[in-house]
Amino acid sequence: MKILILCTGNSCRSQMAEAFLKSFDGNLQVFSAGTQPEFKVNPYAILVMQEVGIDISKNKPKNVNEFLSQDFDYVITVCDSAKATCPVFSGKVKKRLHIGFEDSAEAKGTENEIMEVFREFRNQIKEKFLKLNAKFKKK
Repeated sequence: MKILILCTGNSCRSQMAEAFLKSFDGNLQVFSAGTQPEFKVNPYAILVMQEVGIDISKNKPKNVNEFLSQDFDYVITVCDSAKATCPVFSGKVKKRLHIGFEDSAEAKGTENEIMEVFREFRNQIKEKFLKLNAKFKKK
């Protein structure tokens, strides 16, 4: 199964979702991209994923344009902005899903407060994508 996860910056939510799906099932082909990719993965996302034993420190944000001509079983948007600006794929896409999360990159406060926000988002992403992966296994 081939899956593309989209958000705006491809620096937090989509990176975490990609990493979780890959950790749940090594047979899945999972990619992530952004409609307006950032220059690097958010350092807080890297830290909170390391806390659960997943290393995304070498990941790089990618532009969705790299994937437009490819075929996917699922294209999943994880932020409302990416859903609204999702480009037309010339490749075959069997199913489109939207699993929305707020933007953790906008967290403000002390270092500890920001880390707590990122942990909450990490846990929400893990939970929702674990449920999605369970549905994949039933097919």
